[in-house]
Amino acid sequence: MTVRVERTFDLDASPEEVWAFISDPRKRAAPISVVDEFEETGEGTAVWHVKLPIPLLKRTASIETEETDVRPPEYVRFVGRSKVMRVVGEHELTPHGDGTRLTNRFTVDGKLPGVEKYFERNLDGELDNLEDALRRDLATA
Repeated sequence: MTVRVERTFDLDASPEEVWAFISDPRKRAAPISVVDEFEETGEGTAVWHVKLPIPLLKRTASIETEETDVRPPEYVRFVGRSKVMRVVGEHELTPHGDGTRLTNRFTVDGKLPGVEKYFERNLDGELDNLEDALRRDLATA
């Protein structure tokens, strides 16, 4: 089973201001509640250390991520791979009125029982966390 979620945020900020947040892999990872640690490993690559509360996973899973398509300031796509899941995230920015519309798409393919169920129940809330962090960042910029 694959879990897919799409969510759109309308923001009172320019695409360049939104891009400053969404193109930063550390800022994208920090609001996600299951990300225990994050390390940048190179240009466009990072490792997310994720702690999922599922019975078959007793330790942190390391997800190697790579930005596969970056078009500033309008689009970034990343792919994460690990022994427990594959995740694809996309962030698309379009001018909208006096601000920016940010469309977020995530696809999670679990390789262990319980991974998809966890994300099916929680991925929407994780996008709430991302939106809250983005709005806080824009308010302080």
